[in-house]
Order: sequence, then structure tokens, then C-alpha cells
Amino acid sequence: MINQDNEPKHNSIANMKGLESAIANGEETRVKQLLTNLVLDELQKSYLIDIADLNGNQNIVKLLQDTPVKP
Repeated sequence: MINQDNEPKHNSIANMKGLESAIANGEETRVKQLLTNLVLDELQKSYLIDIADLNGNQNIVKLLQDTPVKP
């Protein structure tokens, strides 16, 4: 199955789950790696920022806030 960005859907789901885990675990370096060349939609970005906020990691919050969103 291919999503609208011509990326296999299972890869985008796996990337999102990996990103969620890295944020929840406070793995700032891993979050940076996973965000490389990634464009989130507004809902995804908001959700991930909420996770980082709950964990109190302002560095990760800033990384996520600086991530571009799909137009």
C-alpha cells in the first residue's frame, strides 16, 4: 500500500511509532535522526509536541516546533 507521498504506508507508520518512542524516552539524538527530511501534518505535529510536553523535554518540543508541516 502506498500513501499520498509515494512512500509505502508501513514505513510511515513505523517511522511515526519510532518517533513516538524516541520522544517518550527522551532520546533527543534519535528524534533528530527521525525528523531528518520528514514533513508532518498538523495533527501529527501537535500530537508529538503533546507527548514531548508531557515528558517535560523542552529541547524535543523545540525540535518538533521547528519541523515543517505539509501544506
